[in-house]
Parts: sequence; C-alpha cells; structure tokens
Amino acid sequence: MTEDTIVAIATAIVPEQGSIGIVRLSGSESLPIAKTLFQTPGQQKWESHRVLYGYIRHPETGETLDEALLLIMQAPRSYTREDIVEFHCHGGIIPVQQVLQLCLELGARLATHGEFTLRAFLNGRLDLAQAESVAELVGAQSPLASKMALAGLEGKLSKPIQSLRSVCLDILAEVEAHIDFEDDLPPLNESEIQFQLKETLSKVKNILATAQQGELLRRGLKVAILGRPNVGKSSLLNAWSRTERAIVTDLPGTTRDIVESYLVVGGIPLQVLDTAGIRETTDQIERLGVARSQQAASKADLILLTIDAQVGWTAEDALIYEQVKQYPLLLVINKIDIASSNYTLKLPPIERIVKTAAAKQEGIEELERAILDYVKMGNLSAHNLDIAINVRQAAALTRAFSALEQVEETIKNQLPLDFWTIDLRTAINALGEITGEDVTESVLERIFSRFCIGK
Repeated sequence: MTEDTIVAIATAIVPEQGSIGIVRLSGSESLPIAKTLFQTPGQQKWESHRVLYGYIRHPETGETLDEALLLIMQAPRSYTREDIVEFHCHGGIIPVQQVLQLCLELGARLATHGEFTLRAFLNGRLDLAQAESVAELVGAQSPLASKMALAGLEGKLSKPIQSLRSVCLDILAEVEAHIDFEDDLPPLNESEIQFQLKETLSKVKNILATAQQGELLRRGLKVAILGRPNVGKSSLLNAWSRTERAIVTDLPGTTRDIVESYLVVGGIPLQVLDTAGIRETTDQIERLGVARSQQAASKADLILLTIDAQVGWTAEDALIYEQVKQYPLLLVINKIDIASSNYTLKLPPIERIVKTAAAKQEGIEELERAILDYVKMGNLSAHNLDIAINVRQAAALTRAFSALEQVEETIKNQLPLDFWTIDLRTAINALGEITGEDVTESVLERIFSRFCIGK
C-alpha cells in the first residue's frame, strides 16, 4: 500500500448550486486526521462502513466550521483498498475548502488527477481496463455510453483479455519446455497450437471490431448545419434541441459565430453546430463567421446542407455544395410548409435527403432517422454492444493480433521454436498492457492525467 495520505474535494463545487460537498482522504493517516477534526455527540462508534453525525471543528481554536456527516471505509473494504474517510459537508465553496485546508495542515497531500483510482489499480482493486471504465462512466454523454462503461467496470473486457493472454502464456510455456527439455517430452503438437492460435486470432479480431462503436459512443458525432444565410439553420437547431439556443430573425447573416447544442439520438451523443450562413460579404465580422463555418465543415463527421424549399436550389447553394461534397453529407430541404404545393427542385445527385419545416418542428424525427441510417451504413451501430474498446486498447490489441499472425507464419515456414517465442512474448505483453499486467509508468501517467481530481 502507498504510505502517504491524499486528500481532494470529490464533488463539483459551484456557489449556491451543490447541496453537499465531499472531501475524501485515502491513506494510513485518514482516520487520525478525521478524529482530530470531527467531533461526534453521544456514543457513536467509529467503525468501518458506518456514517457518523457531528461537527467539524478547528483543532486549535475549537471553532465549529460545519455540521457534517463522516463516512468511514477501512482497508481493504474500500475503493483504494486503503483507509478512506469522507467528510460530507454542506455544499458551496467555503465549507469544503476549509476542511481541505485543515487536512493538508494535518499532513495529508493534495491528490493528483485520478490518484484515488490509480491507488485502486496499484493495490489490486481494479485492473487498468476497469480503471479506464471509471473515467468513461464519469464522462459518459449518453445512457448507452454509461452502460458500456459500467460493463467495462464489471470486467466484461478484462475477463476475455485475460483469457486470451492465458492461452498465449500456455502456448509459450509449452514451446519453451520443448526448447529446454526436448529429449524428455513427447513431440510438440503443432496442429493443436495452430488451432489455438486460430481461435485466439478470431477472438482478438472480434474485440477489435468494437473499436469504432466504442469511439462513437464516447466521442459522439459532430454534425454541422451548413448553408447560405436565411435558409433556417438556426430554426432547425432550435426545433431539434427544443431550446432557443440560436437567434432567429428574417435578416440574413444573423448568425456570426458557431452555436453548439448537445443532443442524444438513438443512444449516440451529437454535437450539433449551427454555423454562419456562407456567402460573399464585405462585413469583416460576417466574413470571419463564414471562415469558421467552412472550418467546422472540414472537421464535422456529417454535414447537414440546408436549403430553402421556397427559394429552391440556387447558385449559392451549388457553390457551397461544391465546397463540401467530398464530406459525408445529408441534404435538408427546409421551409416546406411555406413552399408552393407543387414545388420542384433540380438537385445534384445527393442520396440522403430530408424535408423539414423547422418553424413548426416538423421533420425532426425523419432527420434523426436519416442520421442513424448514416451511422449504420458506416457499420457504426451502437446498439447491442457488450464491450467496446478505446483507442489505447485497440492499439495494444492490434499489436497482439499482428504478433500472433507472425507466429502462424513462423510455424508455416517451419522456423525454429526460438522464433515462435519472440512473437508470442510480444502478443502477451500487448495483451498485458490492456489490463495493466505489463504497463509502463508513462502509460499510467497518461491514462490517469485525464481523470478529474478527487476520482
């Protein structure tokens, strides 16, 4: 166990917003610090997994700083497998800051990003894949992302990875035994090893196939609403998000900068960008807005090219289309409610077309279905996922897959057994990186630096 005691504020602190603020300690001095600061009326027992009621008092002046609850979780039955104490104070800034400062004065050290979870990993409470799932659960932007992170926390990724690594270790042990004691052992069953390798490669490939879905659920889709001025882009955003995020007027060029809204469609987080209308203009501010719109288009996963059904397909629409047609595109024909009943449009060959009347909130469901169809066409369906690996895990699995393929090639070419062991060890190390059985300090630092302080 780690010797020093760490402390951090474990809840978001917003003035006049939070009802409870938690200060968390982990380490051998957690209980002594708590007993110095916390006074309990009556005959309450200081026992593990018990909530105590009392007052936080300054150890020197005796001044009461807060009325609070104290939660005790003694090792090893705690998140870090160390003694943990939590002061549950009144929310706001002052009470938790005062408690934090007193803990520091009594010998605790301010925790770094993710240090509580890092200690849980180092003390064997979680493996590395589970620890990453903790951060993903905290940062989940949709119910599906939360479900996937919880599955990872329960070990649904770790268990198959550990099983695959165990198979590779067994093969390596058998090969090395034949290298050292060939005369004392029966001939190596190469066909059985080839069968095991084939099965392992198939399972690794199946797990690798979840990488895109995992990234989709974690990051979501960035969707840019693009078009010339006054086609109803801002009305579309407002109708879709059911808010008044964007200013809507009859004056073209009202939107001068990117307006963002965050939605969840079919379990997939969407970052929707309402952009400035694209047109030639001498207005310097509007020109900057147009430039940002073009930049947003280049970085978007999907563009909603929006046109006005009442006006029709114009030369300006055609010019914008030429600039963005190389990107994933969906054409939105807006204002169909005020267009002529027999309107016709001469359109370029765009496959995905949706008709909307944003001012009346019509066509939004069709728009969402079209976006989900686009996701499915890209084989990025987010449903029915049990596990979905992240970018780091995918990189390690890819190395393992390549190494195991090389073992197959080595066997096929009838190379000496020593050559088998080189790539088997590479695969074993790569699989170990996922769960943390073979990981460097720099990798740990990179992973846990993305956590919030207090977690």
